[in-house]
Amino acid sequence: MALRPWIRRHFLLAITPQPPFFPPFRPSRRLSVCIFPPFKSISNSTNVTNLLSALLATSKTPGTLYQLCSILKGSGCVGDQYFLKEIMKPGRSRVHLWNLVIRFHSANGFSWNVVRLYAFMKECHCSPDEFTYPLVVKACVGIWNLRLVEAIHSEVVKSGFRSDFFVQTSLVDGYCKFGVMWAASQVFDRMVQRDLVCWNALLCGYARCGDINANFETFRQILLMGFMPSVSTLVSLLPLCGRLGAVEVGKSVHGFAVKIGLNENETLVPTLITMYANSGHLEMCRQLFNEANEKDVLVWNSMISGYAQNELPAEALTIFRGMIRTNVKPDLVTLVSVIPSCGSLSNNCLCESLHGVGIKHGFQLNTSVGTALLSMYAKLGELDIAECMFDRMIEKNRLTWNAMVSAYIQNGRLNEALNALKGMQAACVKFDTVSLVGLVSICTQLQDLHLGKSVHASSIINGCNSYINLLNALLSMYADCGDITTAVTIFKTMPSRNVVSWNTMMSGYIRNGEFLEACKLFCQMQFTDFRFDIVTFINILPIYHATENLPEGKSIHGLIIKVGFDSDTSLVNALITMYTKCGDLECGLLLFEGMTTKSIVSWNTMMTGYGIHGLFKEVMALFKQMQLEKMKPNSVTLLNILPICQFHIHGKSIHAFAVRAGFVHDASLLTSLICMYGRFGNMCASSLLYKMADKRNVVVWNAIMSQYIQNGYAGTAMTAFINMIKIGTRPDTATILALVSACSQLGSLNLGKCITSYTIRKGFMDNIRVGNSLIDMHARCGNIKVSRAIFNSMPEKDLVSWSTMISAYGMHGDGSSANALFSQMKQEGIKPDSVIFVSILSACSHAGLTKKGKLHFDSMYAEYGILPKAEHYACMVDLFSRAGHLEEAYNFVNRMPFEPSAGMLESLLGACHEYGNEELGKRVCRRLSELDPQNFGSYMLLSNIYAASGKWLDANNLRVDMKDRGLSKTPGFSCIEVCG
Repeated sequence: MALRPWIRRHFLLAITPQPPFFPPFRPSRRLSVCIFPPFKSISNSTNVTNLLSALLATSKTPGTLYQLCSILKGSGCVGDQYFLKEIMKPGRSRVHLWNLVIRFHSANGFSWNVVRLYAFMKECHCSPDEFTYPLVVKACVGIWNLRLVEAIHSEVVKSGFRSDFFVQTSLVDGYCKFGVMWAASQVFDRMVQRDLVCWNALLCGYARCGDINANFETFRQILLMGFMPSVSTLVSLLPLCGRLGAVEVGKSVHGFAVKIGLNENETLVPTLITMYANSGHLEMCRQLFNEANEKDVLVWNSMISGYAQNELPAEALTIFRGMIRTNVKPDLVTLVSVIPSCGSLSNNCLCESLHGVGIKHGFQLNTSVGTALLSMYAKLGELDIAECMFDRMIEKNRLTWNAMVSAYIQNGRLNEALNALKGMQAACVKFDTVSLVGLVSICTQLQDLHLGKSVHASSIINGCNSYINLLNALLSMYADCGDITTAVTIFKTMPSRNVVSWNTMMSGYIRNGEFLEACKLFCQMQFTDFRFDIVTFINILPIYHATENLPEGKSIHGLIIKVGFDSDTSLVNALITMYTKCGDLECGLLLFEGMTTKSIVSWNTMMTGYGIHGLFKEVMALFKQMQLEKMKPNSVTLLNILPICQFHIHGKSIHAFAVRAGFVHDASLLTSLICMYGRFGNMCASSLLYKMADKRNVVVWNAIMSQYIQNGYAGTAMTAFINMIKIGTRPDTATILALVSACSQLGSLNLGKCITSYTIRKGFMDNIRVGNSLIDMHARCGNIKVSRAIFNSMPEKDLVSWSTMISAYGMHGDGSSANALFSQMKQEGIKPDSVIFVSILSACSHAGLTKKGKLHFDSMYAEYGILPKAEHYACMVDLFSRAGHLEEAYNFVNRMPFEPSAGMLESLLGACHEYGNEELGKRVCRRLSELDPQNFGSYMLLSNIYAASGKWLDANNLRVDMKDRGLSKTPGFSCIEVCG
C-alpha cells in the first residue's frame, strides 16, 4: 500500500518529457487504478510467481490481467510491490507484461490508455516489440490521429521492425483507414509476405477514397495471387459500386459471390441490398430480401434504408411494420432510417406512434434518435414539440443544433433560427459547413447583406471557405441581395464547381436582370465537363420569354430534346410558359396536350398562358376539362381565372367554388377576390371580404385601398391607410403608390406635402416608382416646382421619370421647359422611347409649338426607328388643331395608316368650333357620328358651330334630332382645394 503514491508519481514523471507526437497525459487516481489495479498482501511470494507464470503463459487472453487482479485482491500478500518489481525487470518477460497490459486496454476499447501506456513504457526504458506496435497503431486509429500513426511508423523504422509482417499489416490498415493511400501503398509494396488480411485492408482503403479503378485492380491482383476472396473482400467492393452508380460491376461481383458460395452470408446480404438500393434497383433489393434465409436486424435495416433513400416513405414504413410483426427488435439504425420517412408522409398519428416505439425500446434519450424525431416534427410544422424535445435532450451534438436551426428555417422563424445559432455558439459547439449554410440561408431570406458578409468572413477565418455547398449558398445570397459583382468574384475563384454552382450563378444573373451575362455563362458551360441538368434549363428559359425571343427559345427546346429531358414535367411546364408568353399559344397547347402526365402546375401554366392574352373562354374550357379529368384545382388555378372574368356573375361563381373547396381563407385568393369585386364596382363585397382578411397582411390593405381609388373613393382609401397605421401594419412601396394616387385624385396640395414628408421619413424615396408618382402628383396638384425638385433629387432615373417630368411641364403649358428637359435627356445619352415622344408632342401641343412638334414627330422613325402609333398621330392632330391649321390636321387624319379614334376627331371638331370652320366641322361630325353614333359631344359642337355662324334654324333642327335619338349630356363637375 505504501508504494501506491510512488506508482502515481512514476506516472507523472514518465509523461513529463513526452515525445512531441503524444497528447498531454493527466492521469487521475481512477485511471491509475484502472491501469495497475491495487493488490493486497499475499503471504507466500511463490504463489505470486506461479500466478505471474500462468499470466505469461495465457497472455493472449485479454481478460487474464483482470482475473489475476481479482485473485490478488483476495490474498494477504503485498502483491502490488512484487508485481511492480517483476514488470520493471529487464528482459523478455518485462516486455511481455507491458504487451499484456496494453492488450487488455486495447481489447476493452481504451484507445487513449493504450497510447499513454506506450509513452509510459518508453519512459521506463522498455523497448516495444513486434506485438506492441500493431496494438498502438490500432489505438491511434481509434482516437483518429494520423500524426501519431506517422510517428509510430518512424519508431518502427528506427527499431528495425519495418520488415515484420504483423507490424506492416497494421500500418497498411492504419493508413488505409485514414485514406492516405500513397503511404499505405508504399508499406504494402515493401511487404515480402502478404496474406488476404492486408489485401483486404488495401481494398477497403481504396473503397473509402472512392477510387473504383484502383479498387478493382486490387481485386484482380487478389485473384491472380491465388487468394480466395472472403466476405470482407466483397463487402469492400460492393458499397463503392452502389455509391458510384456502377451497378453492372456490382452485379458482376454479386455473380462472383454466388459462384464461390458467399451469397447467403449474413454480412453480405445487407451489403448487396444497400448496393442495389443506392443504384435504384429496388426490385432486386426486394428479391434478395425475400430470399434471405435469416433476416436479422441488419437485413431489415438495409431494406428500410434503401426505400428511404429512394424517397419511398410508405414502402419503408411497410417494411418496418413487417419487422415489428416478426419480433425483430429495432435498433438505433432502424429508427434513424425510418423516422425521416414518417416525416415525409405528413401523418401526425403515424409519427407519434413511431415516437412511442422509440420510447418503448429505450431510445428516448439517444441523441441520434432525438435529432431524427426533432426533424420529423419540424417537417410536420409541430415546432412546439420539436422545441420541447430539443430542450429535454441531455446531450446535444452539432447535428442536433443544426437540426433545430433547420427546423426554424423550414417554418419561417428566422429570428429564432438566429437565436439558436447564438445558443450553439454559447454552448461552445463549433459551426460546421451545415451550420454556416443555414446561417447564409437566413441572411438570404432576410436580405441582410451585412450579416451575410460577416458569415462569409467567419467561414474564411475557420477555413470552411473551400466547401462547395457553402460557396454555392454564398453565391445565392450575394445574388439575391443584389451584390452580383461579389457573386461573380466567388464563382471565378471557386477551387471546384459543380452543376449547382453554374445554375446558381445563372439564376443570380437572371434575378438581377443581366440576361446577356446569363446566356454567356450558359454557352460557357457547354464547353466544360459539366452536363446540363433540368434546373439549368428551367433557369435559362425565363430569359427568352422575358425578352420575347422565340427563335432562341426554340433552339433551347431543341437542345432539351437532344439531351433527353423533354419528358420531364417541370421542364415541359417551363417550355409552355416560354411559348405562351412569347405569343405562340399553338406550340404551348401542343406541348400541353402531348404530356403523358400532367401535374396541377401544368394545367395552371396553360391557363396562365391563355390569361395573358385575355382568352377567358379558353381558360374556362381548360378549367372544365381539368375537373372532368379528376384533377383537383388549387388556389393558383382560381387566381388564374379571377383577373380575366368578363362578367360579375363569373367572378361570383369562382368565389362560390373557392368557398366549397376551402380556399377562401387563402390570403392571395382573398386579395384577388377583393380586386375582382372592385373591378365590377361591387365595393360592398370587396369591403366584406376585407373585413374577413388578416389585417396584419399589408397586401390586403393595398388591395382594398387600390379598389377604393379605382372606384373614386380616394377619401375612404386615406381612411383605410390611417387604420392600417393604427394597428401597426408596416406599409410597403405599393401602399405609398396607392396613397399618392389617392392624393392625385383628391387634388389636395396639403395632403400631397404630408405624403411626401412621410415617404421621405420612411425611406421610400430611393424607389424610382415612388419618385415618379410623386412628380406626377405634385404636378396635378399645381406645384410644378416641387415636381422638378423631386426629379432633380432622385439618385436614379428611368425613362418613366423623364417622361413624367416632361408631361408635367406639358400639363402646365411650359413647352420650352419640356423641350429643354428632352434635349438634356438626349445629351445624357438616354434614348427616348415611344412614351416619351407622346409626352413631348403633348407638351408642344399645349404650348402651341407647332414647328418643334413636327420636328419631334419626323425624328421618331428617322433617328430612333420608332414607328408612330395612334397616340402620336392624336398628339399631332391636336397640335395642328390648336394652332388653327385645320385643313392640315384633317389631311393628317386622312393620311393615317389606321382609322382615327373618336377622341382625335372630337379634338379636330372642337378646333372647327373655335375657329368657325363650318364646312370642315360638318365633314368631321359626319365621320364622328359614323364612328360613335351615341356621342353627344360631337352633336353639341356642331350645333355650337351653326349658332356661331348665325344658322339658328340648323342648330335648332340638330338639337331636336338629338332629342329624338334620346341623347343627353352627362353632367360634369370640378373640384379644387382652397388653402387658407
